[in-house]
Amino acid sequence: MHTSTDTPDSALASLIPDIDRLAAEAMAVWKVPGAALAIVRNGRVPFMRAYGQRDVEANLPMTPRTQFVICSITKSFTATAIALLHNEGLLDWSKPVRDYLPEFRLHDAVAGERLTIRDLLTHQSGLPRHDWLHLPGDLAPAEMLPLMRHLELSRDIRTTWQYNNLCYNAAGLLIERLSGKSFEAFVRERLTDRLGMAVGFSLDELEAGAEAARPYMIHVDTRLPALRLPIRTTAAGAINTSVVDLANWMRLHLGQGEFEGERLLPAALVEQLHAPLAHVGKSEFPEFGHGHYALGFQSNTYRGDRLMWHGGGWTGWGSLMTLVPNAGIGVAVLTNRSPSAVPQILTWYIVDRLCGREPVDWFARFHKIRDDFIAHIPADKEARERARHKDTQPAHALSAYAADYAHPAYGVMSIRMQDGALHWSWRGMNAALAHRHYETFVTPEAIERLLPDNLSITFHTDREGNIVHLSAPLEPMVRDIVFERCAAGECTDPAFRERCAGHFRSGNMNHHVTLDAVGRLTLKPDFQPAYRLEPQQGRRFRIAELDGFAVEFRGEDGGIDQMVFHQPNGVFVADRVAQEGDRDGAAVR
Repeated sequence: MHTSTDTPDSALASLIPDIDRLAAEAMAVWKVPGAALAIVRNGRVPFMRAYGQRDVEANLPMTPRTQFVICSITKSFTATAIALLHNEGLLDWSKPVRDYLPEFRLHDAVAGERLTIRDLLTHQSGLPRHDWLHLPGDLAPAEMLPLMRHLELSRDIRTTWQYNNLCYNAAGLLIERLSGKSFEAFVRERLTDRLGMAVGFSLDELEAGAEAARPYMIHVDTRLPALRLPIRTTAAGAINTSVVDLANWMRLHLGQGEFEGERLLPAALVEQLHAPLAHVGKSEFPEFGHGHYALGFQSNTYRGDRLMWHGGGWTGWGSLMTLVPNAGIGVAVLTNRSPSAVPQILTWYIVDRLCGREPVDWFARFHKIRDDFIAHIPADKEARERARHKDTQPAHALSAYAADYAHPAYGVMSIRMQDGALHWSWRGMNAALAHRHYETFVTPEAIERLLPDNLSITFHTDREGNIVHLSAPLEPMVRDIVFERCAAGECTDPAFRERCAGHFRSGNMNHHVTLDAVGRLTLKPDFQPAYRLEPQQGRRFRIAELDGFAVEFRGEDGGIDQMVFHQPNGVFVADRVAQEGDRDGAAVR
């Protein structure tokens, strides 16, 4: 079933049956419930078409006005909004981000000082994706910005293109800071309202509309309703709209900033937005040249024609917007199933035909890739199982792993004992852990809820066998993310810390432990600086200024009569000694 609002020109009229046939075949193979398609040609929209269902369960048809989340096509709107501010002199995109957002920081302080706005928009920050920072959906855009300073870079800035949604999130906050308006209000007022586009910026807005598509996902080869996952990096991917409206966005960019006789952007500014800046790589397909990233657009050549494009993917949503500037052609394909090859198959077929070429059989190519991928899934599962060292046991009783573990950006992972097994929870997600081998446990594969499937969680001990942190490969391009064990036990009790204050002696060395007004302990050895004692575990405190050094307070019947130093060069003991004013040495116990 399809619906259409097209008034095709003569060249397109002959294509309609072939496009309809290809859409039906591709959607059947990839089990895509619905798709909507718009073609722009020479400033007009001669063809719009919709296929299938926007909601399978309710048996609702897809139409050209059905609303989809367009995901990362949003980046072209964000970059264009930045271009408006650049053109008006409110920012210079060649200047560092920190000139306008002083709180912006990267883990590499020097890189953070040098990173420009243009670097943000071309994915040249040195940061890999770090998607699990925003995927749980529990952080607002502004809450993510200060966390970026704790994310490890995998490259130096401007050396490698690495796609990063958090950088576009920062660009959205930059728009808010300089315009004095919310990102959503600025984009509507300066762009989409002037183009007559109906847009939303959240799932709530999408679902409140009269004609929202319902998203679907795939498990192996079974189609299921998709998880409801809000996109919190709004400026990176949250816009929802229809192909009717997205056609006007393509007309603006194909028209070099002019729309229906009104100039919204200087032509020279559009050229800068479309200029290839960062090398992405060479496609595996010979029809494509070397890909580059512009500002919110991808740039490439296809069979000799220059392409400007951007795709979008999220759980349940798959989209592709493609411009062929020299031919005046634009194609947008929106689907409510992800991932699939339907947008690419339809787009490149239409481009080939409108450019007068014999079309490449993309359907056959992607069909084989899909079949090979599905056929290989059992082998991948078998390889994971073979990598497991069987007949191994955890080094500790399971109860020893139960604690909270924190990372300054990724938050707190909690491990608890439940029904004789370890259970994991993190930012609204939870699951039972299975023992993989040695000190590594693993989350399950869960298709019905958001979870980092098959995530290996490895516990680490210090030289004395205490579990001090866990690590997990949440970002594969950097070292495992390390979550430090949170302080717990008597060391967190103010009354216990008060009993620790006093004077201790080891040989001829005195150690003075004092308690300040807010309950923090300080250690002052003779002839050395004062050190801060920070609660660690049980009765143990780490020495903040000396990595790998800790002290433990011991005693019986509520008293503290000994301080034990745990150091890289050994374990040493200091006994409590009475000092004048200690009330017979008992007052501080």
